[in-house]
Amino acid sequence: MNDYIIRAIAANDQIRAFAAVTTETVETARQDHNTSPVATAALGRLLTAGAMMGVMMKGDKDILTLQIKAGGPLEGITVTADSRGRVKGYVGNPDVCIPANSKGKLDVAGAVGVGFMNVIKDMGLKEPYVGQVVLQTSEIAEDLTYYFATSEQVPSAVGLGVLMNKDNTVRQAGGFIVQLMPFAEESTISRLEENIKKINSVTDLLEEGHTPESLLEKVLDGFDMEINDKIPTEFYCNCSRERVERALISIGRKELNEMIQEGKPIEMNCHFCNKNYEFSVEELKEILRKCK
Repeated sequence: MNDYIIRAIAANDQIRAFAAVTTETVETARQDHNTSPVATAALGRLLTAGAMMGVMMKGDKDILTLQIKAGGPLEGITVTADSRGRVKGYVGNPDVCIPANSKGKLDVAGAVGVGFMNVIKDMGLKEPYVGQVVLQTSEIAEDLTYYFATSEQVPSAVGLGVLMNKDNTVRQAGGFIVQLMPFAEESTISRLEENIKKINSVTDLLEEGHTPESLLEKVLDGFDMEINDKIPTEFYCNCSRERVERALISIGRKELNEMIQEGKPIEMNCHFCNKNYEFSVEELKEILRKCK
């Protein structure tokens, strides 16, 4: 697994930064869901952001969920990540196919459409933290920049990119999140803004051979940068036959009885990794016996 995230600080702790390469992660998602190129690009951007935002959390059991609920033909995106760099996700319509945008690129904004983004952090408290913002551009990176500024009051710059091969496999994927601390000086802010203006495209930089480390060196040019952590990241789904069985138990005796009466095996699908689990009538009867 070559995908990883780095965590760094710069300018005497005035800046914290994350950068990731997620090519294999996004390609795994593409294979699992058989997504079209524009669906892969949209899902890949949110997976990359989710992986970096996941490792911002402290607790081993903390879970981050990013939901885009919008009116475009993609029919929304859901991504879940943990604090260990593991991420999974899916789109509502993996087959979406629309013309390129005015720049001749995959039209992620057109596929996503107008709507909202929810950021849900489950940190083991009574209630999860939920932040919601209206999508500003539906390009995802700018929408997350807006979320950080308005919901978390953290001035941030988010860059995300997915580049496809001609055969529709993933060629490059990655991104960065750079955040200013409350005590950041004006000179630091100005310098960082100038650096970010010079960055045209994350995928162009990845194509040039940039790593997460050198990506951040470019974003943080002129600042002393210290890398604190390197975290492997991957597309990982924790679904299992046992978990699906527990879900079946939770639906109750009445529904299980109805399934058994039909006399046919049932198939359960995991949204996140698209894996199917089949249960025979005999297995359903066994599950029914475990019901209270």
